[in-house]
Amino acid sequence: MWTQLPFGEGLRAALGPPRGPRRLESSPRSRVWRVELAGTPAVVKQLVAGPGAEERYAREVAALRIASRAEPAVVPALLGTDPGERVLVLAHVDHRPPPREWIVGYAKALARLHATGVPADAGLLPAWSGPTQGDADSFLHLAETLGVTVAPGVPAELTALVGRLDRAGGHALLHGDPCPGNDLHTRGGVTFIDFEQASLGNGLTELAYVRIGFPTCWCVTKAAPALLDRAETAYRTTWKALTGTDPEADLTDACAGWLLRGDALVERARRGTVDHLARIPDHDWTWGTVSARQRLAHRLGVVAGMTADRPGLRGLHTVSTDLRRAMAARWPSLGPVPADRP
Repeated sequence: MWTQLPFGEGLRAALGPPRGPRRLESSPRSRVWRVELAGTPAVVKQLVAGPGAEERYAREVAALRIASRAEPAVVPALLGTDPGERVLVLAHVDHRPPPREWIVGYAKALARLHATGVPADAGLLPAWSGPTQGDADSFLHLAETLGVTVAPGVPAELTALVGRLDRAGGHALLHGDPCPGNDLHTRGGVTFIDFEQASLGNGLTELAYVRIGFPTCWCVTKAAPALLDRAETAYRTTWKALTGTDPEADLTDACAGWLLRGDALVERARRGTVDHLARIPDHDWTWGTVSARQRLAHRLGVVAGMTADRPGLRGLHTVSTDLRRAMAARWPSLGPVPADRP
Protein backbone atom coordinates (compact mmCIF):
# COMPACT_ATOMS: atom_id res chain seq x y z
CA MET A 1 0.00 0.00 0.00
CA TRP A 2 1.11 3.56 -0.68
CA THR A 3 0.48 4.48 2.95
CA GLN A 4 2.32 1.50 4.50
CA LEU A 5 5.43 2.53 6.41
CA PRO A 6 8.49 0.77 4.86
CA PHE A 7 10.26 -0.08 8.10
CA GLY A 8 11.60 -3.61 7.82
CA GLU A 9 13.02 -6.02 10.36
CA GLY A 10 16.59 -4.80 9.89
CA LEU A 11 15.63 -1.22 10.71
CA ARG A 12 13.48 -2.37 13.63
CA ALA A 13 16.37 -4.40 15.04
CA ALA A 14 18.73 -1.44 14.79
CA LEU A 15 16.40 1.42 15.75
CA GLY A 16 13.42 -0.12 17.50
CA PRO A 17 9.79 -0.06 16.43
CA PRO A 18 8.48 3.18 14.89
CA ARG A 19 5.48 4.79 16.56
CA GLY A 20 2.83 7.19 15.29
CA PRO A 21 3.76 7.36 11.59
CA ARG A 22 2.39 10.42 9.82
CA ARG A 23 2.76 11.15 6.10
CA LEU A 24 4.51 14.38 5.18
CA GLU A 25 4.39 16.37 1.97
CA SER A 26 7.02 15.29 -0.55
CA SER A 27 7.80 15.23 -4.25
CA PRO A 28 6.28 12.53 -6.50
CA ARG A 29 9.68 10.81 -6.45
CA SER A 30 9.56 9.96 -2.74
CA ARG A 31 7.30 9.13 0.20
CA VAL A 32 8.10 10.63 3.59
CA TRP A 33 6.80 9.98 7.10
CA ARG A 34 7.44 11.44 10.51
CA VAL A 35 7.72 8.78 13.22
CA GLU A 36 8.78 8.40 16.84
CA LEU A 37 11.75 6.17 17.67
CA ALA A 38 12.15 5.59 21.40
CA GLY A 39 10.27 8.82 21.98
CA THR A 40 12.47 10.85 19.62
CA PRO A 41 11.10 12.24 16.34
CA ALA A 42 12.64 10.91 13.14
CA VAL A 43 11.91 10.97 9.42
CA VAL A 44 11.54 7.95 7.14
CA LYS A 45 12.07 8.60 3.43
CA GLN A 46 11.52 6.07 0.67
CA LEU A 47 12.41 6.76 -2.94
CA VAL A 48 9.64 5.61 -5.25
CA ALA A 49 10.57 2.83 -7.67
CA GLY A 50 11.17 4.02 -11.21
CA PRO A 51 13.87 5.01 -13.68
CA GLY A 52 16.91 6.35 -11.85
CA ALA A 53 15.57 5.60 -8.36
CA GLU A 54 18.51 3.38 -7.37
CA GLU A 55 21.03 6.00 -8.48
CA ARG A 56 19.21 8.80 -6.68
CA TYR A 57 19.10 6.71 -3.51
CA ALA A 58 22.81 5.93 -3.72
CA ARG A 59 23.61 9.61 -4.27
CA GLU A 60 21.59 10.69 -1.27
CA VAL A 61 23.16 8.13 1.07
CA ALA A 62 26.69 8.94 -0.11
CA ALA A 63 26.12 12.69 0.18
CA LEU A 64 24.67 12.44 3.70
CA ARG A 65 27.66 10.40 4.82
CA ILE A 66 30.14 12.87 3.36
CA ALA A 67 28.26 15.86 4.75
CA SER A 68 28.15 14.33 8.24
CA ARG A 69 31.77 15.47 8.64
CA ALA A 70 30.59 19.04 9.21
CA GLU A 71 30.47 20.37 12.77
CA PRO A 72 28.01 21.81 13.58
CA ALA A 73 25.86 19.66 11.34
CA VAL A 74 24.58 20.89 7.97
CA VAL A 75 22.50 17.76 7.28
CA PRO A 76 20.22 15.58 9.39
CA ALA A 77 21.93 12.59 11.01
CA LEU A 78 21.51 9.41 8.97
CA LEU A 79 20.17 6.90 11.49
CA GLY A 80 19.65 3.90 9.24
CA THR A 81 19.24 2.65 5.68
CA ASP A 82 17.49 -0.15 3.85
CA PRO A 83 18.98 -0.21 0.33
CA GLY A 84 16.67 -2.97 -0.87
CA GLU A 85 13.64 -0.77 -0.25
CA ARG A 86 15.46 2.53 -0.95
CA VAL A 87 14.69 3.76 2.58
CA LEU A 88 16.58 6.25 4.70
CA VAL A 89 15.87 7.04 8.35
CA LEU A 90 16.94 10.52 9.37
CA ALA A 91 16.93 12.59 12.51
CA HIS A 92 14.05 15.04 12.54
CA VAL A 93 15.08 18.69 12.26
CA ASP A 94 12.93 21.38 13.84
CA HIS A 95 12.82 24.34 11.51
CA ARG A 96 11.22 27.75 11.45
CA PRO A 97 10.51 30.46 8.87
CA PRO A 98 13.73 31.87 7.44
CA PRO A 99 14.79 35.40 8.39
CA ARG A 100 14.37 38.19 5.86
CA GLU A 101 18.09 38.19 4.99
CA TRP A 102 18.15 34.41 4.83
CA ILE A 103 20.56 34.09 1.91
CA VAL A 104 23.52 35.17 4.07
CA GLY A 105 23.14 32.24 6.46
CA TYR A 106 22.23 30.02 3.52
CA ALA A 107 25.46 30.91 1.70
CA LYS A 108 27.56 30.31 4.80
CA ALA A 109 25.96 26.88 5.33
CA LEU A 110 26.40 26.09 1.64
CA ALA A 111 30.14 26.73 1.95
CA ARG A 112 30.29 24.47 5.00
CA LEU A 113 28.45 21.74 3.06
CA HIS A 114 30.73 22.08 0.05
CA ALA A 115 33.85 21.99 2.21
CA THR A 116 33.03 18.51 3.53
CA GLY A 117 34.09 17.02 0.20
CA VAL A 118 37.73 15.96 -0.14
CA PRO A 119 39.76 14.58 -3.07
CA ALA A 120 39.55 11.06 -1.65
CA ASP A 121 35.77 11.15 -2.22
CA ALA A 122 36.26 10.81 -5.98
CA GLY A 123 34.09 7.96 -7.20
CA LEU A 124 31.64 8.11 -4.30
CA LEU A 125 29.45 10.49 -6.31
CA PRO A 126 29.34 11.45 -10.00
CA ALA A 127 31.26 14.48 -11.15
CA TRP A 128 29.12 17.56 -11.79
CA SER A 129 28.16 18.05 -15.44
CA GLY A 130 27.79 21.53 -16.88
CA PRO A 131 26.21 23.00 -20.01
CA THR A 132 27.03 21.42 -23.33
CA GLN A 133 27.86 22.78 -26.75
CA GLY A 134 24.29 21.94 -27.68
CA ASP A 135 23.07 24.26 -24.92
CA ALA A 136 25.25 27.07 -26.27
CA ASP A 137 23.98 26.51 -29.81
CA SER A 138 20.35 26.55 -28.62
CA PHE A 139 20.92 29.82 -26.79
CA LEU A 140 22.37 31.50 -29.87
CA HIS A 141 19.56 30.13 -32.03
CA LEU A 142 17.02 31.68 -29.65
CA ALA A 143 18.79 35.03 -29.86
CA GLU A 144 18.70 34.98 -33.65
CA THR A 145 15.06 33.87 -33.70
CA LEU A 146 14.15 36.94 -31.62
CA GLY A 147 16.03 39.24 -34.00
CA VAL A 148 19.29 39.64 -32.09
CA THR A 149 22.45 39.93 -34.13
CA VAL A 150 25.13 37.48 -33.01
CA ALA A 151 28.61 38.76 -33.76
CA PRO A 152 31.01 36.30 -35.43
CA GLY A 153 33.13 35.83 -32.32
CA VAL A 154 30.32 34.91 -29.93
CA PRO A 155 30.04 31.18 -30.79
CA ALA A 156 33.74 30.77 -29.99
CA GLU A 157 33.24 32.64 -26.70
CA LEU A 158 30.53 30.23 -25.67
CA THR A 159 32.54 27.20 -26.75
CA ALA A 160 35.39 28.44 -24.55
CA LEU A 161 32.96 29.04 -21.68
CA VAL A 162 31.59 25.49 -21.93
CA GLY A 163 35.16 24.19 -21.93
CA ARG A 164 36.14 26.19 -18.85
CA LEU A 165 33.14 24.94 -16.91
CA ASP A 166 33.87 21.36 -17.96
CA ARG A 167 37.48 21.70 -16.76
CA ALA A 168 36.62 23.46 -13.50
CA GLY A 169 36.78 20.18 -11.63
CA GLY A 170 36.78 20.36 -7.87
CA HIS A 171 35.85 18.01 -5.05
CA ALA A 172 33.24 20.12 -3.24
CA LEU A 173 30.14 18.22 -2.17
CA LEU A 174 27.43 19.76 -4.33
CA HIS A 175 23.84 19.44 -3.19
CA GLY A 176 22.49 19.30 -6.73
CA ASP A 177 19.25 21.11 -5.95
CA PRO A 178 19.94 23.65 -3.16
CA CYS A 179 16.55 25.28 -3.41
CA PRO A 180 14.37 27.17 -0.96
CA GLY A 181 12.53 24.34 0.76
CA ASN A 182 15.57 22.07 0.76
CA ASP A 183 17.11 24.40 3.34
CA LEU A 184 15.74 24.09 6.86
CA HIS A 185 16.38 27.16 9.01
CA THR A 186 16.98 26.31 12.65
CA ARG A 187 18.24 28.09 15.74
CA GLY A 188 21.69 26.72 15.02
CA GLY A 189 21.84 27.60 11.33
CA VAL A 190 20.78 26.02 8.04
CA THR A 191 20.35 22.27 7.49
CA PHE A 192 20.08 20.89 3.95
CA ILE A 193 17.88 17.96 2.90
CA ASP A 194 17.10 15.99 -0.30
CA PHE A 195 20.43 15.05 -1.87
CA GLU A 196 19.13 12.90 -4.72
CA GLN A 197 21.07 14.97 -7.30
CA ALA A 198 24.30 15.34 -5.31
CA SER A 199 27.64 15.35 -7.12
CA LEU A 200 31.25 16.45 -6.71
CA GLY A 201 32.52 19.60 -8.38
CA ASN A 202 33.23 23.28 -7.96
CA GLY A 203 31.24 25.06 -5.26
CA LEU A 204 30.77 28.25 -7.25
CA THR A 205 28.29 26.45 -9.51
CA GLU A 206 25.92 26.45 -6.52
CA LEU A 207 26.96 29.76 -4.98
CA ALA A 208 25.73 31.14 -8.32
CA TYR A 209 22.17 30.20 -7.27
CA VAL A 210 21.74 33.27 -5.07
CA ARG A 211 22.63 35.68 -7.92
CA ILE A 212 21.21 33.92 -10.97
CA GLY A 213 17.94 33.17 -9.19
CA PHE A 214 17.90 29.50 -8.09
CA PRO A 215 17.88 27.99 -11.58
CA THR A 216 16.77 24.44 -10.74
CA CYS A 217 14.11 25.57 -8.29
CA TRP A 218 10.38 26.22 -8.32
CA CYS A 219 10.90 29.56 -6.56
CA VAL A 220 13.03 32.33 -8.02
CA THR A 221 14.20 35.38 -6.06
CA LYS A 222 16.17 38.51 -6.82
CA ALA A 223 17.97 39.83 -3.75
CA ALA A 224 19.21 43.41 -3.38
CA PRO A 225 22.81 43.93 -4.57
CA ALA A 226 24.13 44.69 -1.08
CA LEU A 227 22.55 41.50 0.26
CA LEU A 228 24.01 39.47 -2.59
CA ASP A 229 27.46 40.87 -1.80
CA ARG A 230 27.06 39.91 1.86
CA ALA A 231 26.00 36.38 0.95
CA GLU A 232 28.86 35.85 -1.48
CA THR A 233 31.36 37.27 0.99
CA ALA A 234 30.01 34.94 3.69
CA TYR A 235 30.49 31.98 1.37
CA ARG A 236 34.04 32.90 0.37
CA THR A 237 35.09 33.70 3.94
CA THR A 238 33.65 30.45 5.29
CA TRP A 239 35.17 28.35 2.52
CA LYS A 240 38.63 29.84 3.11
CA ALA A 241 38.39 29.41 6.88
CA LEU A 242 37.61 25.70 6.42
CA THR A 243 39.90 24.83 3.52
CA GLY A 244 42.68 27.41 3.71
CA THR A 245 42.15 28.32 0.06
CA ASP A 246 40.08 30.76 -1.96
CA PRO A 247 37.27 29.30 -4.09
CA GLU A 248 38.58 28.30 -7.48
CA ALA A 249 36.97 28.97 -10.87
CA ASP A 250 34.84 32.00 -11.65
CA LEU A 251 31.39 33.08 -10.46
CA THR A 252 30.68 34.93 -13.71
CA ASP A 253 31.33 31.75 -15.69
CA ALA A 254 29.07 29.82 -13.32
CA CYS A 255 26.18 32.25 -13.78
CA ALA A 256 26.67 32.34 -17.55
CA GLY A 257 26.58 28.56 -17.60
CA TRP A 258 23.15 28.53 -15.96
CA LEU A 259 21.92 31.04 -18.55
CA LEU A 260 22.70 28.60 -21.37
CA ARG A 261 20.79 25.69 -19.89
CA GLY A 262 17.27 25.44 -21.27
CA ASP A 263 16.58 22.53 -18.93
CA ALA A 264 16.84 25.03 -16.05
CA LEU A 265 13.52 26.49 -17.22
CA VAL A 266 11.47 23.43 -16.27
CA GLU A 267 10.97 21.05 -13.36
CA ARG A 268 13.13 17.96 -13.14
CA ALA A 269 10.67 15.54 -14.72
CA ARG A 270 10.66 17.56 -17.97
CA ARG A 271 14.41 17.98 -18.31
CA GLY A 272 16.22 16.27 -21.15
CA THR A 273 13.04 15.91 -23.21
CA VAL A 274 13.06 18.83 -25.70
CA ASP A 275 14.96 22.04 -26.41
CA HIS A 276 13.14 24.32 -23.97
CA LEU A 277 14.90 27.47 -25.18
CA ALA A 278 13.46 26.81 -28.64
CA ARG A 279 9.95 26.93 -27.14
CA ILE A 280 10.35 30.45 -25.73
CA PRO A 281 9.37 32.44 -28.87
CA ASP A 282 5.98 30.73 -29.17
CA HIS A 283 5.21 29.46 -25.68
CA ASP A 284 5.45 30.58 -22.09
CA TRP A 285 4.72 28.40 -19.09
CA THR A 286 4.63 28.79 -15.36
CA TRP A 287 6.70 26.74 -12.99
CA GLY A 288 6.46 27.73 -9.35
CA THR A 289 6.48 31.47 -8.74
CA VAL A 290 7.35 32.77 -12.24
CA SER A 291 7.08 32.00 -15.93
CA ALA A 292 9.84 30.62 -18.13
CA ARG A 293 10.24 33.96 -19.91
CA GLN A 294 10.58 35.75 -16.57
CA ARG A 295 13.27 33.29 -15.50
CA LEU A 296 15.18 33.79 -18.72
CA ALA A 297 14.87 37.60 -18.66
CA HIS A 298 16.18 37.68 -15.09
CA ARG A 299 19.19 35.52 -15.97
CA LEU A 300 19.93 37.64 -19.02
CA GLY A 301 20.00 40.77 -16.85
CA VAL A 302 22.33 39.14 -14.32
CA VAL A 303 24.76 37.88 -16.94
CA ALA A 304 24.67 41.14 -18.90
CA GLY A 305 25.69 42.99 -15.75
CA MET A 306 28.44 40.56 -14.79
CA THR A 307 30.05 40.37 -18.25
CA ALA A 308 30.11 44.10 -19.09
CA ASP A 309 33.87 44.38 -18.48
CA ARG A 310 34.81 40.73 -18.65
CA PRO A 311 37.43 39.83 -21.26
CA GLY A 312 36.40 36.77 -23.20
CA LEU A 313 32.69 37.29 -22.58
CA ARG A 314 32.01 40.74 -24.04
CA GLY A 315 30.17 39.19 -26.96
CA LEU A 316 27.91 37.35 -24.52
CA HIS A 317 27.35 40.65 -22.73
CA THR A 318 26.07 42.21 -25.95
CA VAL A 319 23.86 39.25 -26.84
CA SER A 320 22.43 39.08 -23.31
CA THR A 321 21.70 42.80 -23.26
CA ASP A 322 20.10 42.79 -26.70
CA LEU A 323 18.12 39.61 -26.08
CA ARG A 324 16.70 40.95 -22.83
CA ARG A 325 15.72 44.16 -24.62
CA ALA A 326 14.09 42.16 -27.43
CA MET A 327 12.08 40.12 -24.93
CA ALA A 328 10.89 43.28 -23.16
CA ALA A 329 9.76 44.77 -26.48
CA ARG A 330 8.04 41.60 -27.62
CA TRP A 331 6.36 40.88 -24.27
CA PRO A 332 5.96 44.27 -22.53
CA SER A 333 3.96 42.76 -19.64
CA LEU A 334 6.90 40.62 -18.58
CA GLY A 335 7.46 41.49 -14.92
CA PRO A 336 10.46 41.08 -12.64
CA VAL A 337 10.97 38.01 -10.48
CA PRO A 338 10.03 38.35 -6.78
CA ALA A 339 12.43 39.87 -4.27
CA ASP A 340 11.40 37.50 -1.48
CA ARG A 341 10.89 33.75 -1.20
CA PRO A 342 7.32 32.58 -0.56
